[in-house]
Parts: sequence; structure tokens; C-alpha cells
Amino acid sequence: MSPAPTSGRPLATGALPDADHLPEGEEKVEAVRALFDTIAPRYDLVNRIMTFRMDVRWRRRTVRALDLPAGSRVLDLACGTGDLCTELVRSGHLPVGVDLSFGMLVAARTRAPLVHADILRLPVPDGSVDGITCGFALRNLEELPRFFAELARVVRPGGRIAILEVAEPPNPVLRFGHGIYFGKVVPRIGGLLSDPAAYRYLPKSVSYLPSGDRMLGMLEQVGFTAARHDLLSVGIARLITATRS
Repeated sequence: MSPAPTSGRPLATGALPDADHLPEGEEKVEAVRALFDTIAPRYDLVNRIMTFRMDVRWRRRTVRALDLPAGSRVLDLACGTGDLCTELVRSGHLPVGVDLSFGMLVAARTRAPLVHADILRLPVPDGSVDGITCGFALRNLEELPRFFAELARVVRPGGRIAILEVAEPPNPVLRFGHGIYFGKVVPRIGGLLSDPAAYRYLPKSVSYLPSGDRMLGMLEQVGFTAARHDLLSVGIARLITATRS
């Protein structure tokens, strides 16, 4: 659930987002940065507990879905503490993690090199990477179309992207139960183990996300083909994959 040159702008004190107010634009950028700096020390612990370790399987599937040969150069965007980077290394890839939150990078446990930068303005040349992964960050971004355009800029023709994100189950009964768990139980777990304000906000931030079909359309508009949207674990997570044309 985390969302990399740095902005160089000072972070305002008390910039954590309010669960009753979903920020936009520059306010959102600073709020998200503050949020993840705050929750970084116990981010992995909370993730494992609240997903019953399903997030580990989701990340492994994300790396497999890249379907790239060993030795591929892969950017892991909004890398957080480096879980996807670690999976990429295990699969024989050459990852570089990028994140806006310096706190997350300090807490990272990965052998991959890490870059502190804004993933809407990646400090890499056009067509210079074979693939991109990104885990649980789409709803934290300032502008999705701009993000997808940046992916299209840096991925070489024939390269792949694999994006992991939360979702809501299509089954109405499961969706109701998931809504209670994600909206009520997760904030309590996060509040006990980490920062209460942050974990009240994170479930509500799902409302930033457009539909899966809309996101596939955005990717096709900027130059990706074979775009897919697959639901994982009865629909509580999603995996978006595409190939650069």
C-alpha cells in the first residue's frame, strides 16, 4: 500500500491526510509522503498481519507476471521497504527501487539499489528498462494518466509492466464482508501497531481508484498492448499487466 530527483521541498509538520478529507494535487503528494514516512518502521509487520501473509504470494505472482528473462532491468516503483525488489532479485532480475518516502527507503531490507525520487518524474532515459513493477501505490499518486505515460516513456518496446493493487470482490456477500474488514478491522490493527490516523485514511483512499477497465484504457492510450486486469484471492487484490508496443 505504499506508493521517487527529490522535490527538495520541506515537509510541513502535521501533513498526514485526514480520513474525512481526501487531498488532491500537491496537498496529496505531501500528505502521502508524510504518511509513509510515519508508518515505515512497522509497515511490513502490519501488512503481513492484515493480509494474513497473502501479500507475499501476491508479490511473487506479480514478478512471475512480468514474464521477462533473467537479467532484465526492472524498476520497482513506490518500492517501500523493498519486498518486490527482493522477489525480483530472487527471480534473477536486476531491480532498482524508487520511492517518494525517504522513511520507507531507510526502513528497506533489500540488496537492490534504491533511489529517492518522484515516480511521476523518473530520473531515467526513455526506453531504458525492460520492465516495471509497482505494488499498492496507484491510489496514492497525484495523477494516474501521467503515471501511465511515464511508464510508457521509460519501458522499452516489448517490455512489460506488472502493477499490484487492492480491489473489491465482485461477489456482493464477499464485498460486504471485505468492506467491514478493510474499513473497520484494518484501521484498528494499524492503529494498535502503527499510526491510527494513517490506517484510518488508507482504506478510504481506495475511492481514488478508477475501474479496472478504465485503467486498462489509460494504458492502451499511452502505448501499451495486451493489457489485463486479473483479480486475486476472490477479488481483494488485483494485478494489472501490459506490454509496451
